[in-house]
Amino acid sequence: MKYSKYLILVIVFWGSSLILFAQSRVVAGIVRDTHSEEPIPFASVQFKNSTIGMLTDSAGRFLFNSQEWPSDTLLFTCVGYQPFLYAIDNSRSSITVIINMERGTFNDGAQVKVKVNKGLLVWRKIVEHKPDNDRYRFDNFSYELYNKLELDLKNINFEKFGKFKPLRPISELISQHIDTAEGMRYLPSYFTEALSDYYYQKSPKKRREIIKAANTNGVNNESMVKFLGGMDQVVNVYNNFIPIFDKQFVSPISDNGDYYYNYQVVDTQLVAGSRYFHLVFTPRRKGGDTFEGDCWVQLGTFAIQKMNLRLGKEANVNFVENLSLIQEYKMINDSTWFLAKDKFVADFSPLGKDKAGFIGRKTTTYKNIIVNDTSVINELSKNKIQEEVITLTDATDKDKDFWLSVRHEPLTKTESGVINMIDTLTNALVFQKFTKTMKFIGTGYKDIGNYQIGPWMNWMSSNGWEGFRLRFDLGTNKFFDKKVKLHGYLAYGFGDRKLKGMAEVFYLPNKDPRMYLYGSFTNDLDFGQNYYGEISQDNIFALALRKNGIPIKNIKINEKRFEFFKETFPWMSNKVTITHKAFLPLRNLVPIDSFRTVGGGDPLKSFEVSLKFRFAYLERFLETNFYRTSIGSIYPIGEINISQGFSGVFKSSYNYTKLNISVSDYMKIPPFGNIYWLVYGGKTFGTLPYTLLDIAPGNELYYYNKYAFNMMNRWEFIHDRYAGINFEHNIGNGIFRLFPKLKFRQFWTAKTLWGGLSDKNKLLNFKSGHSFQSLDGKTYLELGTGIDNIFRVFRLDFVWRVLPATLNKTGDKTFGIFGSFRVGF
Repeated sequence: MKYSKYLILVIVFWGSSLILFAQSRVVAGIVRDTHSEEPIPFASVQFKNSTIGMLTDSAGRFLFNSQEWPSDTLLFTCVGYQPFLYAIDNSRSSITVIINMERGTFNDGAQVKVKVNKGLLVWRKIVEHKPDNDRYRFDNFSYELYNKLELDLKNINFEKFGKFKPLRPISELISQHIDTAEGMRYLPSYFTEALSDYYYQKSPKKRREIIKAANTNGVNNESMVKFLGGMDQVVNVYNNFIPIFDKQFVSPISDNGDYYYNYQVVDTQLVAGSRYFHLVFTPRRKGGDTFEGDCWVQLGTFAIQKMNLRLGKEANVNFVENLSLIQEYKMINDSTWFLAKDKFVADFSPLGKDKAGFIGRKTTTYKNIIVNDTSVINELSKNKIQEEVITLTDATDKDKDFWLSVRHEPLTKTESGVINMIDTLTNALVFQKFTKTMKFIGTGYKDIGNYQIGPWMNWMSSNGWEGFRLRFDLGTNKFFDKKVKLHGYLAYGFGDRKLKGMAEVFYLPNKDPRMYLYGSFTNDLDFGQNYYGEISQDNIFALALRKNGIPIKNIKINEKRFEFFKETFPWMSNKVTITHKAFLPLRNLVPIDSFRTVGGGDPLKSFEVSLKFRFAYLERFLETNFYRTSIGSIYPIGEINISQGFSGVFKSSYNYTKLNISVSDYMKIPPFGNIYWLVYGGKTFGTLPYTLLDIAPGNELYYYNKYAFNMMNRWEFIHDRYAGINFEHNIGNGIFRLFPKLKFRQFWTAKTLWGGLSDKNKLLNFKSGHSFQSLDGKTYLELGTGIDNIFRVFRLDFVWRVLPATLNKTGDKTFGIFGSFRVGF
């Protein structure tokens, strides 16, 4: 058995007692939670079938000494845990042990009916005193924050894994680092730590974090370093809701907590002259976004001294087998409580219980706490925006001696071993080859020296015009150049016997503030990427998803594009785009010879300059060497796009002006789930062919598209003025809370569009034998509902085309069923 730092504390604490009782038998140790590894205070320790026993102290420690033991078995019990029996080895006179208690249930002790519910009274007092105990009552505060994160793979059968000959070398290498604890095999795989100074001001609200040091153990990504601090990890049990992954759980000390929880006081203890209530809480209903657990509450102030939260077995959270959230508070003066420690432990089992998975552990400690001080205000005055995260230039260059001197608590033996193991694995050629192979399978891309091939998903596909299609991509990676990325592909259709392709160059001279230049040339079919599709038709997975009975429309595009992007402010970016496009309709669209040439130009050819403004306050990103992905903002995001077409430039034929505006947001509205909404509109000034008008985004696949009208076909509706609203409300359990074991989730959607087309544009585009339509001011409306979280990853949408009331085309349907995959907690 491995001894942790807690065991060392036990030995030191009881050292003098062991000397005094050298002639006696001694058994001492510490009791802790198996999952979180946190000490369990005031647990009952008793010799079985006797009256001799004691409670562990506030740190979970216990000690017995006697000439003879009343029994050869110790019984450990505590509310919320399964009883534990420990057999004493009578041949030993001194025993020191760590007792790991498995979780049980709080229900037996939390639903006793009494005339006066003391637990409910204590809860009411906690809520009453929340304004006096919440740390956000202060005008400002700051602290030094130390954060560490560990990731361990669990239940990995590398012996079976190694039976596959190509994987045998990696199996043998990894097996050398597998550990065993409590019968579960796990592989410590990842460890990071960060040290930062955090500053907060209530009014006007400002936050600032300076990351002074970060030990990422080989993960060199500056955007990831920013997430290792405390800016995105603010959990406050005094709030009404507590964020767990992408969900909002009701806090047990919520203002409306009695609607969601049962409460009971199971114990009262005197510690350091102060009396504390032991309050236990359990969910009143199964399957809700609630916790079970307990807390210790100081009598008088009714402040939380320690809160233990965990998910019940009926909680509707995907892939999580166990979860613990612990917060400890300490007094920084005679009357002020402040957060001292956070611990978050999550046991992920995506394949099912006792299957392969991983365990994540995050521990955060707080020191050098300052409240209501001018030094905090002075530091926050440096902010240019409401929230700033600053990473010092030498943050990732700290040596081992530095970390030994600044850690708030020493690393455990396991944590130290992880660092050494990561260094060993990352330098092993067989492991490097394995990780590259897994990356290729998962992302589709493979690095070969300074170059990159993929995605493999686009290598083979088929469509009605080209027949069987082969495509090969080749690009450069960061090893070729850290600021320049080249990429291109060639494709060949065996049906039309035509070669197509694309070439692009991306130049990123500056990451912060971000600025880039981009140029491309494309000569290929239009596969619908411009319609925000989640799956394009140039994809091997689209072969079996296309709707039946819908005429296949093909159009070829020849495009030259240049973009210049610059972040003007942290909340605003501008992009100038110059494009030269030539379209060639191939099948089931108005042919090119239906449009006359204008001013010596070619039909369906345009030259356009556009300016796009994007407003996204406090938007956060995950970045790679060249690209970045938005993870959203707490505020709505708006975009304005202005485009001007010029005739006579490179044989272009059209003068026009376009204006497009959109605003979107993702909102959490606990306990009623979350909402996504998008409002947009636009107008085109000019008489133009359909290729330059607004084409309402339709979907011709049975795979649900979040951004398109799923009961509408592509190229069905065209407009020169339009407005629309997309709305999706994910309710959570909804009606499925009646069947909590299914863990299904409910949602509903609404998508509406208003549009019109001028008489001149109708005359130009509405030709005999072709089926373009315009709404002409009427409303297009789709309503949907469905079942999410089927087998944890599958979503089923039932969509009705409600308006227009009458269908204009034979074959149009008013109802459809769509599937999609959604991975989330």
